[in-house]
Amino acid sequence: MSLNNIDNCPSCGKVFVKALRPVCNECHREVEKKFNTVYTFIKKRENRMASLEEVHEGTEVEKDLIVHFIREGRIHLAQFPNLGYPCEKCGSFIREGRICKECRSEIRSGLDQIDREKSFEDRKKQTERSKVTTYHSLNQRLNRK
Repeated sequence: MSLNNIDNCPSCGKVFVKALRPVCNECHREVEKKFNTVYTFIKKRENRMASLEEVHEGTEVEKDLIVHFIREGRIHLAQFPNLGYPCEKCGSFIREGRICKECRSEIRSGLDQIDREKSFEDRKKQTERSKVTTYHSLNQRLNRK
């Protein structure tokens, strides 16, 4: 066992051997217990239409952890139509990815604008370079020989 495998658990701070999981065994068991609580809650027929807020209130499991379960693919949103999570940029309700379609479009248009400006600057520099001509005098060539 090398020292590279020893770490402090980010949840509780205990020293543990970091092999398969990013947290210690105790914290992993606690996370699994919370997952089972959430999954048992949403599997019930009366809770299948629950939102993130309702799942949080019904299970007392942190919203961030519920979102983590969704992003890991442990909770399949196709089975739970009202379950989703907030966009990381604007906070609107989404069911896939990290940001909503509108924020993705906004970011893409900003990047496109930067590309257009860079392209314009590159063409401008190319035009300026093509206008500059360097002449060498015959005396300079003769002196070098």
